[in-house]
Amino acid sequence: MKYLLGTDIGTSGTKTILMDTKGNLIAKHLVEYDVLTPKALWAEQWPQVWCDAVFLSIQETVKKSGVKKEDIKGIAISGLYGGSGIPLDKNMKPVRPCLIWMDRRAQEESEWVKRTVGEEKLLEITQNGADPYYGYTKILWIKNHEPENWKKTALFLPPNDYVIYKLTGEVVIDYSSAGNIGGIFDMNERKWSRELMDLMGIPMEMMPEKIVESTDIVGGLTDDMAEKLGLLPGMPVIAGGIDCGAANIGLGILDSGVFAAAIGTSMCAALISDRPVKGKGLIVWPYLYHAKKLSYNFAGGNTAGAIVKWFRNTIGDREYEIESAGGKNAYDILNEQAEKIPAGSEGLVVLPYFMGERSPVWDSDAKGTIMGLSLTHTKGHLYRAFLEAVAYSLRDAMEAAGEELGEYILIAGGVTKSAVWKQIFADVTGYPVVCPIHDAEANMGDVILAGIGTGTLTYEEVKKWHVLGEKIMPDAKSHETYNKYFNIYKSMYRNLKENMKQLSDLEA
Repeated sequence: MKYLLGTDIGTSGTKTILMDTKGNLIAKHLVEYDVLTPKALWAEQWPQVWCDAVFLSIQETVKKSGVKKEDIKGIAISGLYGGSGIPLDKNMKPVRPCLIWMDRRAQEESEWVKRTVGEEKLLEITQNGADPYYGYTKILWIKNHEPENWKKTALFLPPNDYVIYKLTGEVVIDYSSAGNIGGIFDMNERKWSRELMDLMGIPMEMMPEKIVESTDIVGGLTDDMAEKLGLLPGMPVIAGGIDCGAANIGLGILDSGVFAAAIGTSMCAALISDRPVKGKGLIVWPYLYHAKKLSYNFAGGNTAGAIVKWFRNTIGDREYEIESAGGKNAYDILNEQAEKIPAGSEGLVVLPYFMGERSPVWDSDAKGTIMGLSLTHTKGHLYRAFLEAVAYSLRDAMEAAGEELGEYILIAGGVTKSAVWKQIFADVTGYPVVCPIHDAEANMGDVILAGIGTGTLTYEEVKKWHVLGEKIMPDAKSHETYNKYFNIYKSMYRNLKENMKQLSDLEA
């Protein structure tokens, strides 16, 4: 039997899995860590945290599996969207922490790009806009605010590609990571835009010269790394890409016309298409499969699972204490409370903008909001309203896509552990919801990319893997109720937008 490894570097943890070529999960290991938030709306991470987690997760997965290293045929690495990328000096040493996707500090740089380059030109070339989300605005922030670090920086590398460099010694960037940087990548030609880089003053040599497909073999494990990880020297390392795209690959999406949401700390709700969806406020970059042909068009909620975790840690602190003392899982207790509450949480609506908001709202000043509280509301009401908020955000993303979305939507991530939340997604959107059987979507995508890249898997074989569960059908009555609440959700943001900006000004 042949086996493949898939490693996903996440925002709060790195997981590795090992699967056989029949799609059976053999072993896995997760290593958790934290995000540095030195100021409000700032978020960064040192790359050594990722490297240590990758190495440990691979070591432990291989050890748990009991599989002979000779039978492991390759590994692919996916990763969180690394924003600016890791600033590296000429010796490939990190200059400062990486400004990751959720960092919102580059507001002034975004406005400068709009004035200097122009949104029309930006959209024409990159099919993306100007916002602190995009990596190129974060790069400009480093240039403007940290001149000494800028002088030291020779290259920017995304998290997964930096780890691949550590494993193989090769310097590349995959198409999805390049496209997600935004304003310096030409989506029409699928290459760096010299015109835009010159306009912004970002030297071409700061970007990796070699752009590769996510199924490409970048190189083989170095002798030192092979010994460290318990693997064979020269074992193929495959490029991989952005984790939310890898999650879609893990759901078996290798064709256009499918809508899927990967919901973890944040949410990436995407339509895979032959042609980019332009001018709808979506983030657009090359897909991880057939990157020169397929586009990944997604709305990205800054906070999804993050606000539910925040709820558990603060408002649900009693439930968390029970879990910490060896009792029932805190989320299970909260889900039981939420399940007893009717659709709409009896008049509660939450805006999930706890870290500003990305697509399709694009507002760094957007704030988390709870509307409709009364003395009759309980913790169960509040928790259900938080679950509903993420579902409203997903529906907002679906409407922004403005395309035929098929007969059902795919939802992956930690949310799939909650039966009540899955039903809420179906009821709010009005679409049947289908979820994967295994909680390893990005990792499974990595395994598939590694298999296709090494020739140990084919497209036809992957299509036969049984990775999806049964459809969860929407309840017609609840959907009718949620239609009314969704309209309130949309108008709430419009009505409160100016107040949110005023609060940001007071915080400055």
